[in-house]
Amino acid sequence: MNDRVYKTNISVVFSGSFFVYLYKSILIPLIMKKFWQEFVSLFFPELCKVCQCKLLKQEQYICLSCLYYLPRTNYHFYKSNSTEERFFGKFPLEKATSFIKYVKGSPYHNLLTHIKYHGNKELGAFMGECFAIDLDKNSFFLDVDIILPVPLHQRKLKKRGYNQSEWIAMGIGKVLKKRVDASFLYRKSPGSTQTRKNAYERWLNVENIFAIKSAEKLKGKHILLVDDVLTTGATLASCANTLQSIEGIKISVATLSIA
Repeated sequence: MNDRVYKTNISVVFSGSFFVYLYKSILIPLIMKKFWQEFVSLFFPELCKVCQCKLLKQEQYICLSCLYYLPRTNYHFYKSNSTEERFFGKFPLEKATSFIKYVKGSPYHNLLTHIKYHGNKELGAFMGECFAIDLDKNSFFLDVDIILPVPLHQRKLKKRGYNQSEWIAMGIGKVLKKRVDASFLYRKSPGSTQTRKNAYERWLNVENIFAIKSAEKLKGKHILLVDDVLTTGATLASCANTLQSIEGIKISVATLSIA
């Protein structure tokens, strides 16, 4: 009896009807999807977010040429660097680095604009991965336990729809195989934009605006704080000073760019 059932099942699997089903339900949709993507790309090609040239099939977000010429800082190869210097005397710091130099007017300036204001959160994750690939070359953050993105206030998060620092952190975490958690740190008050403020005003604007949830879970941990751009360091220092209340905590900093 069992042999008969087995033979029947085999005959069904290898019957013509099975292959017709496979063709109609899987292969045709895949072919149509590829055809549609090719058709759309003729009229709306994917462009490099830096130079605006048409991307090749194997390229993502940034063409290989612009990716090669990214204005990398390579700070992770140096113990004392410009990113670390921004935090001297502000809080006890383990390590700090930034991926690229932010130069207003440079074509690479568009990257941050796309990530932060044009809804391109996936580009943030991609740049985070590129950053982490460089960091992994010398195990710069090897002993980090958990990655915390700098939080947005709920009002701004709802308006924007995502936290760009969290997406950058997810890209870093994916490559470095580190846990990313956006639930520990939160903003108590929204504050106002930092864009047009001088250094002193920036520090006042973010003073005591952060708080911690479940602080006991971070005891003795090495935290990597991640943000999109470093200017005066006021926001990151405010986050770090809030975390300093946790017993045995160690803090490092990584930003996608430095101005």
